[in-house]
Amino acid sequence: MNQSQLKRMPAEWEKHQGILLSFPHNGADWPGKYAAIQWAFIEFISKISTSETVFLIVKAENQKKHVVEMCKRAHIDLEKIKFIIQDTNRSWMRDSGPIVVVDNSGKREALQFKFNAWAKYKNYRKDKLIPKAVASSLNIPLKQVTYKSKPVALEGGAIDVNGKGTLITTEECLLDEKIQVRNFGFTKLDYESVFSEFLGVTNVIWLGKGIEGDDTHGHVDDICRFVNENTVVVCEETDKSDINHKRMKDNIKRLETARLENGKSINIVTVPLPKRIDFENMRLPASYVNFLITNKSVLVPTFNDKNDYIALTTFNKLFPDREIIGINCTDLVWGLGTLHCLSHEIPA
Repeated sequence: MNQSQLKRMPAEWEKHQGILLSFPHNGADWPGKYAAIQWAFIEFISKISTSETVFLIVKAENQKKHVVEMCKRAHIDLEKIKFIIQDTNRSWMRDSGPIVVVDNSGKREALQFKFNAWAKYKNYRKDKLIPKAVASSLNIPLKQVTYKSKPVALEGGAIDVNGKGTLITTEECLLDEKIQVRNFGFTKLDYESVFSEFLGVTNVIWLGKGIEGDDTHGHVDDICRFVNENTVVVCEETDKSDINHKRMKDNIKRLETARLENGKSINIVTVPLPKRIDFENMRLPASYVNFLITNKSVLVPTFNDKNDYIALTTFNKLFPDREIIGINCTDLVWGLGTLHCLSHEIPA
């Protein structure tokens, strides 16, 4: 393979063609809150569409008409929305949507990793069809990711990259051999080989565990994210009685000794976790680092919490050239994810 054909996964702050979303067509992930969730999605769409196109998956034409009417009521420019008709099981595009990589000439390719609903749920047959529908709609070639002749299971929320060769993930999500096992028998070396071949990654940083309440069993996009090629923002829990205190302290220590692809140390910025949110019989995975970077803004989840201000102030300093917009996610997080989980950028 010549140098121009080498592919890489761009960093999220690089230029997008648009953002992929899927409008929920039932309340299965948000029992009792479906009406509120629909309007939360409209707010999300509104904020994204001010700076880029929204590629919006809808189940069928009748849902498309419903969404169009809601968008009109919210004064959203419908020219900024491109609909894709495709039935789904859920709306978590970060994980079931394709990862688009680019080569040095700018040619794009959509990657389809095996999606098995976080190795937890049985109903994911429709979600397996999402990458093909998106790639076809955008006229991007689609490639199935295999390793040693077997499809590789991987969700977008399990990884984060700086676009220069470094990827961050967690041992809890990818290496646990008893709970929500993605790829039986996979070692760190196996994953690093996959990351190298398909994502252009030359350096992998392994964190430990994710936050309590995370339905995915350790996705990194709830605990640590790159904000530029040499800086990460990582969650911190100061309450020593909280289980997340020890977990996040361990992750920060790992980051302090880790190195980037160029051998340099990482700039580490901490942001507090919001006060724990419990609903019914479960703790919800509320986190400020489940933010979404758009072409002109950074959309940050907020939770009517005293730490909201600290988080927004921190992101203002980290992204001086982008508008920082807080979006209330107290309803969305009942689905066990928020802004980053629900979206997926499509590189330009």
